[in-house]
Amino acid sequence: MEWLALVPFIVVIIMAIFSKQVIPSLFLGVLSAGYLAELHWLDGLTATLRFVVESLSDPNNLKIIIFLYMFSALVTLMKISGGIKGFVKTASTRVTSKKSAFALTWLSALGTFSAPSFRIVTIAPVMRAMRKKVNMSKQELGFLIETTASPLIVLIPVATAFVGYMTSVIELSIHQAGVSGDAYRLFLQSIPYNFFAFSMVAIGIYLGLFHRAKKLPNVGEEDDNSSEDDWVDCHPAVGKDLPERPIYLIVPLFSIIFFTFFFMYVLGLGSGTSGLEVFLEANVLDAMVLGLLITAIGLMLFMLKHLKLGVMLKAFVEGGNEMMEVIVLLTLVWALSVGSEALQFAEVISSGLAWIPPSFVASLLFIVGCGLSYFIGSSWGTWGILMPVGVSLAQVSGMDLAFVIGAVFASGTFGAFASPLSDDTNTTAGILDLNPIQYSKFKLKPALLAAGVAAVLFFVAPFIFSI
Repeated sequence: MEWLALVPFIVVIIMAIFSKQVIPSLFLGVLSAGYLAELHWLDGLTATLRFVVESLSDPNNLKIIIFLYMFSALVTLMKISGGIKGFVKTASTRVTSKKSAFALTWLSALGTFSAPSFRIVTIAPVMRAMRKKVNMSKQELGFLIETTASPLIVLIPVATAFVGYMTSVIELSIHQAGVSGDAYRLFLQSIPYNFFAFSMVAIGIYLGLFHRAKKLPNVGEEDDNSSEDDWVDCHPAVGKDLPERPIYLIVPLFSIIFFTFFFMYVLGLGSGTSGLEVFLEANVLDAMVLGLLITAIGLMLFMLKHLKLGVMLKAFVEGGNEMMEVIVLLTLVWALSVGSEALQFAEVISSGLAWIPPSFVASLLFIVGCGLSYFIGSSWGTWGILMPVGVSLAQVSGMDLAFVIGAVFASGTFGAFASPLSDDTNTTAGILDLNPIQYSKFKLKPALLAAGVAAVLFFVAPFIFSI
């Protein structure tokens, strides 16, 4: 009955597709793993609890939770201090044409690449205010913005909310499969193989530089005679009651980047290496957490001349709590990995799916992952579900591990960009006053084009480059 080890993942996938709810589906998967491990009404529940506790006992997992909580809290501090609103107000005066809008979109990525939702919140109101000047429909603006959100951020190897989680799912998966290797190095090696992300970014560049805009129907769009100041209150981060102080956005963002690399260098020196090798030997997650901590403390001290400490602390906690849904999702993903390890999932994959030709592994995972991520709208959920499968298949087939990991990450990126359920789609649609379903349909054609290119590359690359 070894095939029972597959049941938790089957439960998660089926429930996620039909319910379109990732967290309840993951919980049922963990619960089923508990009862498969211990066939007793009480022992099954105890095993489920043990899987969750073990997942939260891992030091790296706790560091990821701390980073995400503090990052969300820091964004809230930027919001209440007027940093985001001030940036939008200042940036909107700089945009006078489509090319300047394109340039601002990419230049702003240098400081707002930490998370897709944060990036969208800071740049979408600017584009909304300047839409008439750039002569682009709202769908085109949203598309242009989103090509520099998830598809770009998954390619950035440091100082993003994604890096810690992406590294952690690799770590859990290689541990479960009995594979040796450094998770962060594997993540770096997998970046060139995220063919969907590169294709989507390329399409965004084409749209921004060469595509001639034409008037398209905008479902839910307001009358063209509306004021250019209609960006105010399009999102709580740019509400009317907030001040306008762009320095409270610009300084913290560059502080996070600077201190992350600073701590990477200092921590890497302890390995005895020198030069650029120092950065590869550093514990990147530690550096990111420390850089964020220093930045948060510095920002709160800087803000004391405008806000009381009690107000900032309350906002800090409330902002961090906004990340609790993501933290619960991560906890269940980690618990599912612990449970599947107890059921010897990797061994079952190795013995049951060894018949799949190696050249088909990456392309098959990518296609399945695209379907899953589109229906659940979660890149992180997709990565957590498919990465253990991908690593185990790579191990048994002899396929390059980084190549397969890149295929899994690419599949989740597709859903984050194209799904009508994704946070990216709904945040952009909310700010630009678009119908999420109609807007996602507008994005689907170019997303499928990029996915088609990626699928072909995942199939032919093993033959061309002997991966």
